[in-house]
Order: sequence, then C-alpha cells, then structure tokens
Amino acid sequence: MKVFRGLPNAAARAPCALTIGNFDGVHLGHQALLGRVRGAADALGLEAAVMTFEPHPREFFAQRAGDLSKAPPRIANLRDKLQSLADNGIDRVIVEHFSAHFAALTPQQFTERVLVEGLHVKWLMVGDDFCYGAKRAGNVAMLQEAGRHYGFHVETLPTVMNGGDRISSSAVRAALAAGDFGHAEQLLGHPYAISGHVIHGQKLGRTLGFPTLNLRVPHRPALAGIFIVQVHGLAAAPLAAVASLGVRPTVDDSGRVLLEVHLFDFNANCYGKQVRVEFLHKLRDEEKYHDLATLTAAIERDSNMAREYFERRAGAVTATDRI
Repeated sequence: MKVFRGLPNAAARAPCALTIGNFDGVHLGHQALLGRVRGAADALGLEAAVMTFEPHPREFFAQRAGDLSKAPPRIANLRDKLQSLADNGIDRVIVEHFSAHFAALTPQQFTERVLVEGLHVKWLMVGDDFCYGAKRAGNVAMLQEAGRHYGFHVETLPTVMNGGDRISSSAVRAALAAGDFGHAEQLLGHPYAISGHVIHGQKLGRTLGFPTLNLRVPHRPALAGIFIVQVHGLAAAPLAAVASLGVRPTVDDSGRVLLEVHLFDFNANCYGKQVRVEFLHKLRDEEKYHDLATLTAAIERDSNMAREYFERRAGAVTATDRI
C-alpha cells in the first residue's frame, strides 16, 4: 500500500475509486465501505484509495478554539489506522494535513483541486451524512451533481447496524471508555489493541520491582486506567501482562500520555521492537498516590489480580479441552 502525505505529485497520480473519512478505529461500518470501494476498483480497473486527515478536523478546530476537550479521543494511532486500511485491501492512502488553508476550501474548490485534479477520482463512496468544504457547506446532493459535471460516479453507503445500534466511531469510543471490550470487539470485528515501538522510559518501574515496556501515545486515547493485557510480537505466543494507560499522576505532571506494560515472567531487551498490546479487562481507573510505597502496593495488587485472571482463563481452556 502506498501512503502519501498530502496530494500525490503529478507523476504519482492515478485514476482511483476513492472514499473519504477519518476512519478512526476502522470498525465494521468502515470495513463495509472499504469492501465496496475495493469491489468497485476491481470492477473498473482502478486503484482503491482512501483520503483521511491528520489531525482529525474536530481536533484542529478544538485546538483553534483553545478547548481540546471538544476533540474526540483517538481510538487508533496513525500506524494502526494505516495497517487496518491495508488489511482491507486499499492500494493508496492520502493522509491530508488538515489546516486552516484546507478547511477554507469551498465545496467547488475541494471538488476541482482535490478530487479531480489532485486524485483523478472516477468513482467515489461516502457516508450518507457526508459534508465537505468550508463550514461543511457541501453535501451528498452537491457532490453527486459535481460528479455528473466532472465525470465521476458517487455512491453512498447506508448506516451499518449492530442489532438495533448504529456502528460508529463514537460507539466504539463509548465502549472503550466503559471498559467494555466485548462490545468494542463486536463493533470493530476484532479485539482492541494499540501497537507501537518500545521506547526508553524513566526506569522507575524497574526501581519499584515492576519493570515496564513503554509505548508513546501521541494523542488523547479513548480509554485510560489499569488493564489486564496480552502482548503480541515478542514471542511465539502472546505474553500475559498488566498495563497502565494514562498520564501517571503520581510521578509525572507533564500530562504526557504513556502506555506502560509490565510483562509477567519475561525478561529481555525490547527497546525498539514493535509490539501490539491487546486489552482484555479493565481493573480500575488511574489514581494519584501520595508516595511511591503506596503506588508500589497498588501495582502489586493489580499484578496479582491480573495473574489470577490468566490462571482462571487457562483453567477454563483446559476444562474445555477435556469436554
């Protein structure tokens, strides 16, 4: 899959079947849309393309307003989003920098400069509530009219439902915030995980007797707290662990978000390695403790509960195998 930061240059442009959106989490609704794009691209002999945005438009406007609480928390980092798009058969992704200049484009300018000249769109699919251009002035009807004028076909995908509920990034965020990983998996079509490269930390966990591998989380995540997790990418089988995702209020006042993972019965140099941390169960919310001794005792309790969780799960698997 080819990834472009902004519109491709003239030599790299190719006629495409395109969809546009933030695709945070790439849930089952997104996957249905991407499958339709892939099918249209194959039928028409085009490349399957996605245009997405960095930062999220609502993040951009929240930052301009000086109120980041208005920005939606992120389900997935950019690396995980791109991997999910590749897994769904997309040939090229345009990661468009959402800026004041881009936000100011009129619907007509967006159509001409981005869709027609920049991307050579021949077939386009959007959600039935899609809006575009400055002040969200463009709608699906305007886009369909533009398509008739410029020679590209426009389709819309109805809302994808899970039972009686609409599948949406907002619904995934709500499930993750509640620690309901079963429901999140139903909406995503796979277990929830965060991937990244292991970075150097303050080595405080090692001092406390609970060494951790650390992943940087560049955006406000859709969940926070202490979790039972398993880690993929370091061994043939996933490794049992307990994790903290948050701002570490006891030892850090910078507000920087970090994912810290304490692996059980595993000791190896992991720096620089790419891992995937799969979330299984929420133990509690993040807390601020008055000293390191109290923090250490809390980590020990969390670790013991996580070990008991994995022991019960192993026992349940063994019992099932005997049936």
